[in-house]
This record gives sequence, C-alpha cells and structure tokens, in this order.
Amino acid sequence: MSQKLKIAGWVSLGVLAGALTTVSLQTVARGGISPLPLEEIQQLSAVFGIIKTDYVEAVDDKKLITDAISGMVSSLDPHSQYFDKKTFKEFREGTSGRFVGVGIEITQEDGLIKIVSPIEGSPADRAGLKPGDLITKIDSTAVKSLSLNDAVKRMRGEPKTKVELTILRKDESRSFPVTITREEIKTQSVKGKLIEPGYGWVRLSQFQERTVDDFVRKIEEIYKEDPSIKGLVLDLRNDPGGLLDAAVAISAAFLPEGVTVVSTNGQLEESKATFKATPEFYARRGSGDPLQRLPAALKKVPLVVLVNEGSASASEIVAGALQDHKRATIMGSQSFGKGSVQTVRPLGPDTGLKLTTALYYTPSGKSIQAKGIVPDVMVDETAEGDVYAALRMRESDLEKHIGNGDPSAEAQAVAAREKLREEARKRLEEDSKKPVTERRLPEFGSAKDFQLQQALNQLKGLPVKVSKTLTEREPEKKDKDE
Repeated sequence: MSQKLKIAGWVSLGVLAGALTTVSLQTVARGGISPLPLEEIQQLSAVFGIIKTDYVEAVDDKKLITDAISGMVSSLDPHSQYFDKKTFKEFREGTSGRFVGVGIEITQEDGLIKIVSPIEGSPADRAGLKPGDLITKIDSTAVKSLSLNDAVKRMRGEPKTKVELTILRKDESRSFPVTITREEIKTQSVKGKLIEPGYGWVRLSQFQERTVDDFVRKIEEIYKEDPSIKGLVLDLRNDPGGLLDAAVAISAAFLPEGVTVVSTNGQLEESKATFKATPEFYARRGSGDPLQRLPAALKKVPLVVLVNEGSASASEIVAGALQDHKRATIMGSQSFGKGSVQTVRPLGPDTGLKLTTALYYTPSGKSIQAKGIVPDVMVDETAEGDVYAALRMRESDLEKHIGNGDPSAEAQAVAAREKLREEARKRLEEDSKKPVTERRLPEFGSAKDFQLQQALNQLKGLPVKVSKTLTEREPEKKDKDE
C-alpha cells in the first residue's frame, strides 16, 4: 500500500468503522411474506452444487451458505450486515462499551501502532505504557505487516490470557517487551472538564450503554467545580453514533420535557415512531431516569454543539434536535449524513442480522440521509483552514448508500471531491513528517483546539472566525422523471 493511501485510510478510519449504527435491538416475527421466487432459488441451489463438485478444492458447506447470506445482506446498503459468531460478539462489545483486552486507545503511525492513551486503571495503564509509545510487535508478529483492525484483534482475547507487546519508546531511545494479562475493559465514551471559569466542555466519542450515566456524572463534576456555569460546549466531532435511546437521552438533557427528539419511518409498522424527551423513550428497565440527577440549570445554559464530517448517526440525531428546537448553536462542518436506523435481530444464540429498517427525521421533518446536519456557523478545524476535511468520507460517498441521486451529476461531484482529496493527501503527507508538536490538528479539548476556541467565543459574544471556504455540500439531485 502506498504511503498516501495509508494516510488517507488512517484519516477516514473512524467514520468507516462506523458511521456506527443507530440501533435498536428487537426480535420480530413477520407474517404475510410474499412467496419465494422458485426459479431464482433453483439457480442458487444449482450454483451451490456446481461449486461443491467443480471448484478447484473442497469448500465447506456452512461457509458457502454463510457467504451467500452475507452477500445478500451487504448488497442492500453500506450499513446492513450479517453477523456470524465472531462479528456478533464484537458488535455487542462495541455498543456495550466493554471488551476483553489490554486497555489502550491507539492509532497508526509510520506502519506501527501508536498508543494515544492507556485507559485509566487498565492492564496497560498498570504496566506503565505511555501516550506516544509505539508497538512494534504483538507476541511474535511484527506490527508492520498488520492492519489497525488486525492489530486490535490480536490484542483482544479471553480474560486472564497473556499477550506480549514490544514497545518502542522514542524519547528514551529504547525498545522493551511488556507482558500484559487481558481483562475486561470498560471504555469511557464521555470526557469533560472546566475549560475556564464559567465554561465547560463535554465530549461524547460514542453512544454506548453507559454513555448516559457517564454523561450525567461528568456534568455533575463540572457543576460541582463551578456552580455558576455560563456556557457549555457539547463536542460531537468524530462521534460515529451508537444507540438510539442514548441519543434521545442526551437530547432530553437539554430540551423541554415532552418535545420531539426524532421520528422514524419505514416499511414495518413499528418503524413508524416518534421519540420524545421523556423517560419512557430512553430510561432502561429498572434503572429509573438518570437525568433526574442533572442540575436544573442545564436546561437553560447557553449551548454550542461542535460537529464535523465524522459526526454520524446518533450524533446527528442530537445535533438535529437541538438545532430544530433552537436550543443550541451548531458549529463546525457539515456532518456525515447517516440518516438511517438499523435494527439488530438475533438469528440464534450467537448470530444475528443488522438491517436498515427506517430513516430518521429531525423534529421539523427534515431527513438528513446522505446530507447531514448543516451547522449554523461554519468553522474550519484549524486557523489555516479545513485542511484535511476532504479525506473524510461521508454517507453520500459510500457505495450503495440510500438516496435518489442523478448518476451523471453524482459522478461529477465524486470527481470533484477526488481532486480535493488528492490535494489534502499531499498536505497530510507533508504534515506527517513534522514533529507531533508542529502538526496542524491538535487534540480535541486542548488549548490549541481552534474550533473549541471559536465555540467559546460564540458563548461569550466575542467575534468568531467563520470559515471562508466551507460551504454546504450540494444535495443529491433527483432525476426529472421521479
């Protein structure tokens, strides 16, 4: 793989791993299904038989059937998926915020795995691993031969099993092995702090089962530190989404009780639904309403929501609800545009089907499918401009996305976007050669976070450096005959 493709893949990884599904877990039996097309079923059976007898080597029956199911589902849209035993387990771990591993947040750098941060209290944290450490080997396998996903899979495993990581610590000019015992890790999807007296920042990196409880605790901490909060920034940048009820709860934390947060519409009767800012739409059974612990002032505190091209699905539900109800100023760049809901249906004890069953609509009735949330105030990601935004994929860039685009117009738009991506790749290649302290994209929430500083200016009534280059991406054009 060329260096520029490696770089582009690294930038778009967070979105493509996701635009994480906005999901609800259901088991539904349907009646009245139309008769199966016998001729096509016979063809499928014939192909199965020919492969079994004529293919160059023997193929397992179960593999052929599983692959046929996977192909049938994946041909529908980018977000529908058949889960075999392994992928179903990984999906459940992703939405629960729990997994078995060593406990590190990672990215890729120069073909190696770079530790962004060890999760507090995790085995990696206790072993003394530090931000900036590079992993060169996982057990006996050199990391340079692995993709980021493959590296993650090798570090995960069963509880109480061991994995040996070879660490390169550049600032100490040494390489050393560390043996770590895997255990269950609870990820933190919520971060936050008091940026300065009177102004708080809360970042949601994903909507998981524990997100609402973690959000409530973080808000309590901020208000305990400063009870006179004058403004709050809700940071949803690069948040690929997650669970629908968590998105409804976060919206309800800021909205008047009973107002509409989001509505959905699909073929199934249960897909035609309206979700409101009341506990019945977000409170888990037997757990009560976690929002009751929030300070009453949160309903009225001036609010800015930060979004970008990586904000998808559940993030867009929250941003769209707060925008439509004029509860917050949305700032940043146009979001991903994943306006579909996936329902996960178990097919057995350890397999399942994730199927797109509805589109969702903001309270004013707007669909954001393949469009996204357009900020009230467009703000570049750095003072030099939105230098790498072109490298990030949106829903409308994904093959087989749901939409009614004019193919010729869409082809022109794709060509134009590819030109911008090539220019951005070259800039990022040059930037990646610089020391970390000189690179253009600082850590979210840091003093050098340009968009966060503009959000604080907005809350204080100070001038905001509005983007001179960002514009709303042109919506897909419909054929005249439609």
